[in-house]
Amino acid sequence: MENASGRNSLSNSIRSSLRTLLLRPQSLLLSKPCALVFALYSGTYMTANSLDTLASTVSNRPAASITAGPSKFAASSAANVGLCVYKDQVFVRMFGPPGAVPRPVPLPSYVLFTLRDCLTIFASFNLPPLLAPWIDSRLSDTLRRHVSGLTTAQFIAPASVQLFSTPIHLLGLDMYNRPGGTFRQRWEVVRSNWLVSTAARMCRIIPAFGVGGVVNLKMRRHLMEKLE
Repeated sequence: MENASGRNSLSNSIRSSLRTLLLRPQSLLLSKPCALVFALYSGTYMTANSLDTLASTVSNRPAASITAGPSKFAASSAANVGLCVYKDQVFVRMFGPPGAVPRPVPLPSYVLFTLRDCLTIFASFNLPPLLAPWIDSRLSDTLRRHVSGLTTAQFIAPASVQLFSTPIHLLGLDMYNRPGGTFRQRWEVVRSNWLVSTAARMCRIIPAFGVGGVVNLKMRRHLMEKLE
């Protein structure tokens, strides 16, 4: 967001955050931005897990079962979009153009942020169980002993969708940062920041929904099997 608004370059922003994390970790970990990110991901995973538990109970399936249907997409998207849009409307004011007076986030930006998050949620919670059998059928027996199709899909799907969701993200930010911008100006901003912003979002999404998705899946399965 700092890079898109011109407040800071991506490399300088990352260096500044890492320096703060190393020298004054409490000021970063106890900050408002960190709390908002924690609320976003914990709320999203709690919703997805609760939906899986409810679905397995109602359908009388094993408690560790996971779903991939529209109900999970709707519930997870509702939680993620609500929390993420709130986070972003705070972030876009905190990390907006230098010297700019904070103003309300326009409706088109909210719509674009919502679409961005729906794509990420679908790729993080619904797509991996659907891709897993296809990937398993193409993995060698040796590879399958070390990694499953579901684990592979959990890493690949959320990261890959950032190629499509990042331009939507950048367009929403630019509509806030430059309310009077033309289509050509907005396209130039999106085009010039596409690759670097996609790489940055992948680096954020892989821990959050790649590593996080696999850890959540295995931890939930372990705890549910103990209950059974």
